Formats: sequence, structure tokens, C-alpha cells
Amino acid sequence: MKARRNKKQVPSFRKLLKTSKVKLENKLKNKQFKQQSTLKKYRKEQRKLRQAVKDAVSKKPVPLEDPKEKQPGKRIEREEEEEEEALPLDMMDEDDLQLMKDLGQRASFLTRDISSSEPVHVKKRKHESVIDKYEKIPRTLQTAPEKELIHLLPIKDKSGIIPQTREKPVIDSNQDEEDQEEMEPEEGNEIIEKPIKELTLEEHLIERKKKLQERKMHIAALASAILSDPESNIKKLKELRSMLMEQDPDVAVTVRKLVIVSLMELFKDITPSYKIRPLTEAEKSTKIRKETQKLREFEEGLVSQYKFYLENLEQMIKDWKQRKLKKSNVVSLKAYKGLAEVAVKSLCELLVALPHFNFHNNIIVLIVPLMNDMSKLVSEMCCEAVKKLFKQDKLGQASLGVIKVISGYVKGRNYEVRPEMLKTFLCLRIKEIEVKKDTEDINKPKKFMTFKEKRKTLSRMQRKWKKAEEKLERELREAEASESTEKKLKLHTETLNIVFVTYFRILKKAQRSPLLPTVLEGLAKFAHLINVEFFDDLLVVLHSLIESGDLSYQESLHCVQTAFHILSGQGDVLNIDPMKFYTHLYKTLFKLHAGATNEGVETVLQCLDVMLTKRRKQVSQQRALAFIKRLCTLALHVLPNSSIGILATNRILMHTFPKTDLLLDNESQGSGVFLPELDEPEYCNAQNTALWELHALRRHYHPIVRRLAVHLIAGAPSEGSEALKPELSRRSAAELFEAYSMAAMTFNPPVESSNSKRKDKVLQGDSFLNEELNQLIKRHCSQVATPLPLDFTKCLETSLR
Repeated sequence: MKARRNKKQVPSFRKLLKTSKVKLENKLKNKQFKQQSTLKKYRKEQRKLRQAVKDAVSKKPVPLEDPKEKQPGKRIEREEEEEEEALPLDMMDEDDLQLMKDLGQRASFLTRDISSSEPVHVKKRKHESVIDKYEKIPRTLQTAPEKELIHLLPIKDKSGIIPQTREKPVIDSNQDEEDQEEMEPEEGNEIIEKPIKELTLEEHLIERKKKLQERKMHIAALASAILSDPESNIKKLKELRSMLMEQDPDVAVTVRKLVIVSLMELFKDITPSYKIRPLTEAEKSTKIRKETQKLREFEEGLVSQYKFYLENLEQMIKDWKQRKLKKSNVVSLKAYKGLAEVAVKSLCELLVALPHFNFHNNIIVLIVPLMNDMSKLVSEMCCEAVKKLFKQDKLGQASLGVIKVISGYVKGRNYEVRPEMLKTFLCLRIKEIEVKKDTEDINKPKKFMTFKEKRKTLSRMQRKWKKAEEKLERELREAEASESTEKKLKLHTETLNIVFVTYFRILKKAQRSPLLPTVLEGLAKFAHLINVEFFDDLLVVLHSLIESGDLSYQESLHCVQTAFHILSGQGDVLNIDPMKFYTHLYKTLFKLHAGATNEGVETVLQCLDVMLTKRRKQVSQQRALAFIKRLCTLALHVLPNSSIGILATNRILMHTFPKTDLLLDNESQGSGVFLPELDEPEYCNAQNTALWELHALRRHYHPIVRRLAVHLIAGAPSEGSEALKPELSRRSAAELFEAYSMAAMTFNPPVESSNSKRKDKVLQGDSFLNEELNQLIKRHCSQVATPLPLDFTKCLETSLR
């Protein structure tokens, strides 16, 4: 009998009944064994008594036997013959028995086995109660094996209860063996007569297709039945889930994939829009209606099947990671990856579709480590699912759960993770967060008129209509059930705290990590939400990172962008001069070109917007002139979309700083010479140069670049023939950069096809040459060549003269 796995679990009545039956059988066997052992002892004693009587009557000494020379086979035969010849003791009188007892005691030495080391008195004590034991043993000795009895229900009559039993039929083992031996050759003959037909490859594929079609029809039937009436057919979910253990090796992998996807779509459709909680003891004990009971059974079944389904998906992913082949050997190791990818895809879909339902945190714990997986496909799927969840999460509850797990995972891996994990933070919807008092001012609850105000301003009929209107508004507000702004604000604040803690840890401990660009990009996005207390320390860290020289151009641009985002928000109150960041951006501009660094122009355009346009009051004219000149120079050696963005930025700067139009004149202003190599925008004397680059850009092959260059040469007018069209003037520089991108490796806008002019006459041969040249060629060709001696020295002398 196997021991119970869970000892705390109370066994059922059926188990108790089974256990008691086994115990009774064991007791019966023990009792039979004891009876047989007592009979053997009794026979041995009787044999010794007969031998003693025989020796005493014959009065002949029995020679002592050497135990080494004993022949056990002969001795056993002799003992059996003596037993047959001896009379049973039941036919003897009491006097004869007493005599035999006395003789047996006297002949203790003769009956003793010399090979035994036991003392004599032990056997005397042992044989003292032989007769008593003999009297207690039943007279009829059991020669045949005791038959097992089956206890039936008893019968009750006038005399009392009569127990009923029946003999259990005994199966003859010898006969069974003979039958089996007879059957074996017959089976062997059948196998020989009907060998297994070997299928060709084409037949095997047809058979597989047929099996697969049957499984598909079965899956479709179960799914349609569940969708038609989920509450009644919830038990069919279990039947469908059992197909995840398909054992046919021909279709096992395909069927399992189909079942995974089908169950995922079913759960997305039939899951309610609320979280199902377990019932309390009081709720279970109360009487409820049939409809409520049916709904409870549906919810319990749905939650349990959903849990088992998630466990199956988790096990598939673990099997793929561990790469261990199972005993069933139905699915090969190569197929594990395909199954795991389908399982991950289903988990990602459930993560996005059911953020409110049970076990959502368990799905998050499964998905987050897979975001850092070695497989690029799995990692991208998980990262995209998390980004999608962040974008659609309005309240912030699900986003907070994911951020907590990601932050703990990054810290546990000592910041050795993929940068894509932290790039998902950029999709958080936390731009709605503002200072608490500002949000209260913006979202003030609508104040209803008091009775006195109504009486003063409204008539009786108007008051009646106003009352009905206010009542309707209250009902609509309750029915809307929108989350309060305070709860949303609290969740977003907690989420941002975790994000900033992760960013600051990486800035402090892992400055050379590949995560640094992503951290700087995230800080640039959320910098306006950082507490003012951290501004000084953060700016010092950013400046030290730039001065270290270990950063790439992209990372340094993100540092500059972060610094100015900080200063443009709550940092206005701080008295900080960011001249060093202006200098660094001015120096970094010439690192960009039409090659791989062309994508960095977008970040430059964002930095210029924050640094020059939004901080126009803190920017000097010299600085603005230097940046306009360097940007025009940069526009000559970047791709067309970058040139368009740069020229659009220059247009905005010329409108923001009207005095910069002196760059369109070739006369110098003030003393000094322009120093283009100097990295200090304040001291490069940009007022003593002109924007000659615009004349080169006026002959650019891109039509939009040409149009913008002509517009800037004319002084960037807002009206007139040189003014820009609304489609160009109303867009920002970053939008124009994206609109005219050449990422698809095509001209944007496309080049107009030119109509080729066909020539009526095709010129051939002599028609290409002049008439005089033709005559000269004919005259030289007609002359006969005369052999003349070649004298190279003569020609050499004439050339030297």
C-alpha cells in the first residue's frame, strides 16, 4: 500500500474502506501462518516421542550420529516412512500417553541433537506443556490449502442473524500457463500471417494530413461550443486543454501549437472584465439562487483552467530552456523551440489583453526575464508586449507592477541586461503628471449653484429645470466610474520614483555600461519631473560624463539634452550658467555627416529647440550667430532630410533673433576675423562672416533644400513670392526631418520622369566630322607610303633646341 503524499489531507471513506480490507487479509494470512508453524512443531515433538518409545522398548543403544556424515535426503525419506507406519496418537489411552511422557523425559539425552549448543533444561521447559498445546490444537489437521471465503450480506430470520459466505473460485495457475503457452504460438502465427504494412512517404503524408484535419475539427467544435455558451460548457475547456498532451508523434507539435493559440483566444473572449476573488466561508454557506450558483461554478472553473493553462505554458518554456528530452519522446528537442515561441507569444497577448484579470503578476514574472533572452525573436516579442501595455495603461496599476519587476531584475543581474529592457520605460504614459496643486486647479470638481444663488438669478421654471439637470449630471458621473485623479497621481509618482532610482543607480555604478545611452534618453524625457533637490548633483554628473571623453557622440548629445530639459522646467529658478553645455554641442556638430551619424541630427534639432528657441532670453547674439553659421556649414555634408531640418531650424532662429540677418551681408561688423576652428561660440567672431553656404545649397539636387536655401537668402520672409508654402512653414524642424527621410532608400519626393526626345535622323560615320577634316583625312589616306629611315637622334636634337 502506497503512503499518502499529503499527510495533512484527510483520507476519503473509500480509502479507509480499502485500507481496512487489506488489513483483514493480512491478519488472516498471519493467522494461517501461525497455525502451520504450530502444526510443524507438534509433528516434530511427536516424532521425537515415537523414537524415544521405540528405543526404550528395544533397549538397544542408538549410536551417536556425526553431523558431518548425515545424509539429509535419506533421513527425510526414513522419517516419512516412520510417520506412515506410526499410529496416530488419537487412538491411544490416557495411561499410554502418560507412559510415553515419562519415557520421553528420561530419554532426553538420546533425543538430543549433539550439533545443537542449547542446554538440556531449555528443551525440558519447552516440552513441559506439549500435551496442553496438543489438546488446544484442532483434531483434524489441515492438509489442503484453506479456501478463501467471500463474506456476503447476512440474512435475518426469527432465530437471529445468519451470516452468509461463499467460496472464492480458485484459478488453476498450471492451467493458465498451459493456455498461455497455447495462445503464444497462435499469436505468433497471426503476426507472421499479417505483417505490418510499411507506408511510403506519400502515404505517410496523406495519413498525417487526415489525422491533422480530424484534430482541427475537434478543436473547432470544442471552441465553438464554449463560445456559444461559456457558462454551460466550461467543462469542455478541460477537454481542450488535455489536447496539449497529444501523444501521436506525427501531429503532436502542430496540434499542441493549435491548442495553445485556440485557448489563448478563448480566454481573451470569455474572460469577464473584473478580477474573480475566492469565496469566503460565509458566502459558501449561504443559500443562493440557481443562476448565482451557475455563475459561481463558471468563475471557479474558468480560474482553475486559466491557472492550469499558464502552468502548461510555463512548463513548455522551462523544457526549452533546460533542453531535456522527456521519457515519452513524442516531441523532439528541435521542436521545443517552436513550442516555446508560441507559448511566449500567447503569454504576451494575455499580458496586454487581460491586465485586470487573475494571475497577471505571474505573467509579468514570466515575461520580464524573457526580455533579456538570448533569442532575439523572443526578446523582441516580450519588449513589444511591455511597450504596448505601457501605452494603453491609463491608470498605471499594471505599469507599476511591470516596472517593479524590471527594476529588481536589472539590479539582480548587476546591470548586465539588454538596453531594450530600459527602452520600454520611454513608452510610459506619465506626461500627465504635474505638481499636485496645479492638477487640483486644473481638475476642479464642478460646483453646483446654491439655493440662494438660484433664487436670485433664476425663475421658478428655470430652477426646476436646473435641479433636474444637476441630478442627471450626478448620475452620469457615478455611472462613468472613472478613477480619481489622486489615485492616478499616486500610482504615477510611485512608478517614476522606481524609474529614477534605476537610472541613478546606473549613472552612479555602471557609467561604462551599454545601458547609459538609454538612461540618458530616459532622463531627457522625464527630466522635467525630477525633484529640484537633485538638479545640482545631476548636472555635475552629466558634465563629468561629457568631460571624461568615454561617451560616443549620441550619448554626449543625450547628456546635453537632459541638462537643458532640467533647466527648462523647474530649473528656471536655479542660477546656473550652462555655457559648458553650449560649447560641447557646438563642438559636437562637426562629428555628424551623411554616413552612420546622420540619425544623430534628430537629437541635435531637439537640443537646439530647447537651448536656443525656448531660452531666447538667456542666449546672446554672438552665440546665436555662431550656431547659425556652423549649422549652414553642416547642411553641406549631410543627407537631404538632415539639410531640410537644419535649414528649417536656421529659419526659426532668424525669426527669433532678427539681428542675425547681418550674416546675409558680406560686410564685416566690428573688429576681428571669423575663426571657424574655434570651439567657443562666444569668441569665434561669427559677425564677420557671411552665409555663402546658402548659394551652394541653392543648386542642390533636392527641390525642398533648394526652396529653403532661396527662402533664407531672401531673408526668410513670411509674405511675398519668396515665402514658404504652409506645408513647409507650419511644420517643425523635427517633423520635416522625419517627413523627408530616405530610410527606404528612395528619393523623397520622387524624381519626375523626363520625356526622352527621339531624333528623326541618326547621324552615322562621317556626318559627325567637319568637311575640311574629312578632305584632309582622304588626302592622307590616298598618298602611298614611302619607306624612310627612322632617325630618332635627329628628332631628339630638334626637341632639345
